[in-house]
Amino acid sequence: MGQQQGAAVVARGLRVGYGRTPVCAPVDVAVAPGEVLAVVGANGSGKSTVLRTVLGRLEPLGGTVEVLGRPVDERERGFRARVAGVGDDDAYFPGLSVREHLVLLARGHGVAGAGRVVDETIAMLGMGPRADAAPTELSSGQRRRLLLATAFVRPRDVLVLDEPEQRLDPGTRRLVADLLAAEAAHGVAVVLATHDPEVATRAGARGLLVGDDACTDVARDALGDVLAAVR
Repeated sequence: MGQQQGAAVVARGLRVGYGRTPVCAPVDVAVAPGEVLAVVGANGSGKSTVLRTVLGRLEPLGGTVEVLGRPVDERERGFRARVAGVGDDDAYFPGLSVREHLVLLARGHGVAGAGRVVDETIAMLGMGPRADAAPTELSSGQRRRLLLATAFVRPRDVLVLDEPEQRLDPGTRRLVADLLAAEAAHGVAVVLATHDPEVATRAGARGLLVGDDACTDVARDALGDVLAAVR
C-alpha cells in the first residue's frame, strides 16, 4: 500500500460487494492529494463497486475506507462539499437546459461567480452550441460531457470518476485525460475506473488492478500494458 500519511483516500482491507458477497479481493491503497489512481481490471472485476464504496453509495462488507481523514459518510455535509463523484449512470434535471442545470449545481455548492465558472466549463468541454438544450435533446456523448461538467463546476478535493471516457470521441477522451492531470496538478486526489490505456497514462495515473485473488499496485510505466491486457 502507498504512503498513508496525509493521504486523501485510504482503504485498509476494504471488502466490497453486494449482500454478503464480495466482488473482488480486499483493497489496500492510499491516494495522496495531487495523485491520480486508475482502478483497472476485467469487466465485472469490481472496479465500479470499489468506486461506489469510496463515494459512500455502498456500505463496505469489511475493512475500512477513509476520505480526507474521516470515515466515508455520504450523508455528511462536509463530505458532499469536498468529494465530487461521477458514476456510470446519467442523472439530470430533465426540465432544465445544460447551462441552467450546471448553474443550479454550482450555486448550490456556493461557487463564487457561478455563471462564469459554468460558461468556462461548458466551453472547455465543447458544449457551447448545446448550452441551451435540454438533456433529452443531447446525443449520448454530449450527455456524458454534461455529466462530467457537473464535477468540474463545483468545489472538490477528491474527484471520483467511473469510466469517464464512456461514449466520448478520441479527442474528447484526450481532453478529459488532460483535465484529470490538471486536477492533480492543483492538488486534487483523482480516482477513476477506466479501460482506456491512453486516458490513464496521459492523466499520469498509477494503477490498482482489482481481481478475485488479489488487488495489486501497478506502476505508472506498466499501466498501459496492464490495461491493454485486460481490455
